[in-house]
Amino acid sequence: MNRRIFLRGLGGACVAAPFLGSIAERTVKAEPAAPPRRLIVMYTHYGCITTRFFPQRSHGPLTAADLEPTTLKHLAPHVDKLLMPRGVRAMNEWTPAMDRGQANDRHLQVNASFFTCHPVTPNSDDPFSFAQETKFHAKPTGPSLDHVIARQLSPGGEPLFMRVGNFVDGSPTAISHSAPVTPYAGLGDPAAILAKLTGLFTDPLPSPDTYRATRGKSIIDLVRDDLDTLARFDMSQADRHKLEAWKAILHETVTTVASGQCTTSLAAALGATQENVDLASTLPSADDVLTRRISGSLDGADLYSNLAVLAAACDANPVIFLKYPPSYLFRGLGLTHVSSVLAARVSSADSTGPCIPGVVDMILTIDDYHARKLAHLVEQLDSIDEGDGTLLDNSAVVWFQDVSDGFARNLNNLPIVQVGSAGGYFKTGCAVNVEDGSPDLTTGNSEFVCVDGERPYVSETWTTATDPSLANAPINKYFCNLMNALGVKAGADGFPAPGGSAPVTHFGMYDRTEDFIGGGTNPPTIHDPGEFAALRASS
Repeated sequence: MNRRIFLRGLGGACVAAPFLGSIAERTVKAEPAAPPRRLIVMYTHYGCITTRFFPQRSHGPLTAADLEPTTLKHLAPHVDKLLMPRGVRAMNEWTPAMDRGQANDRHLQVNASFFTCHPVTPNSDDPFSFAQETKFHAKPTGPSLDHVIARQLSPGGEPLFMRVGNFVDGSPTAISHSAPVTPYAGLGDPAAILAKLTGLFTDPLPSPDTYRATRGKSIIDLVRDDLDTLARFDMSQADRHKLEAWKAILHETVTTVASGQCTTSLAAALGATQENVDLASTLPSADDVLTRRISGSLDGADLYSNLAVLAAACDANPVIFLKYPPSYLFRGLGLTHVSSVLAARVSSADSTGPCIPGVVDMILTIDDYHARKLAHLVEQLDSIDEGDGTLLDNSAVVWFQDVSDGFARNLNNLPIVQVGSAGGYFKTGCAVNVEDGSPDLTTGNSEFVCVDGERPYVSETWTTATDPSLANAPINKYFCNLMNALGVKAGADGFPAPGGSAPVTHFGMYDRTEDFIGGGTNPPTIHDPGEFAALRASS
């Protein structure tokens, strides 16, 4: 028989079983494939006003009322699907005394190490040096999380990494690295992003023989579990040879098609049209591209989010990153200082001048904007049914911020918000203090000593930070959670490895920020391997 005719409309054990004489009398029921799991990351710069960001309850169930007094009030309708990992520290903190990380640059080493958990090279031991190579051009010694996951799960081994607003991202704020010292720019032009997806559209809905496989999978990948079930049966040697021959046929028959909801009508409903992406791609640089309306209620930033939703619906890539620009002037929000200046609380380059009048309210305006962008992304994902739930239920949507408080630039007590359980892997509807389980972890000190017209700190006490002895559970463990939720596998050493079969328990070079001092002179050490079991739905 013609191979394509043989495979048309058929799949899994129901194809093979009738041809295997020794088990033909047995009934093999193929269960529907579980929806894919996805990681969708929103990354913003300069932290937040932590005192208004965190709910008072740091461990236990959350309600909409808990969110209402906070920046996260826009997520109140989705509180039952929300998870707040509290007490987490990111890696490689810059300090004037160089007691918690390298001494390259307050922005560069934090961003470069955030998703790599590797030090940067070349190293600097002078916190106040302006040497170009170390302050502006150092790069991490390992790949970032998005690429580590993509190597196992994504088409071509690459994530869908989008620069919101199409801003060029230089070394001081780059977060994606495909390999050691190799920054990855991703895509910034909305038209280019849409072009990657349009080849997946199918109208009308696909027929059974062209179901799914949006990532160029072979059919063998889609029915592997069923074939493994068959292989465990006690069968004749002849039938076992037939089964292996059938697997070989499937390996040779590869088709790329669209999922049932990956249609042009969905793209249009999301505003991901050629007209809108062309408009967004040609906005004058002087315009506020993130807040300018493209059509109706859709603004420039939401267009990128909706492209991410479309990519998720098309199962185009399980690793989707939305990186917002650094040092941005939000004219559309009525602000007259760029975000980096506001985070520093002062308009002087050396951070020693008086506080900008009303600066905390200005930062809160940006915090509120970012929270609304996350709420929009979540709402769109939750509006699309998939399996027994929605796209949101099958995803982990995580808002990461490069630091906790934007002035102190401390990495402990990191503000992390996750929405969606990744197909039931994570708990939802709660905050989880992964450090010690206490329900009253501090919300930080972001509003301290920034009085209009006065200096924002005394000497180098960094008084807007959370005390460095608190909230230090390593972010590496949360990354292990995310990788295991998506199905990434590790080698015998616990580090993620293509072809591995074990759960991921190790990630990065170090999981204590103090080990970064010296830039790799300390032996590679993960002191606290594993994931945060307290975040698991099964715990």
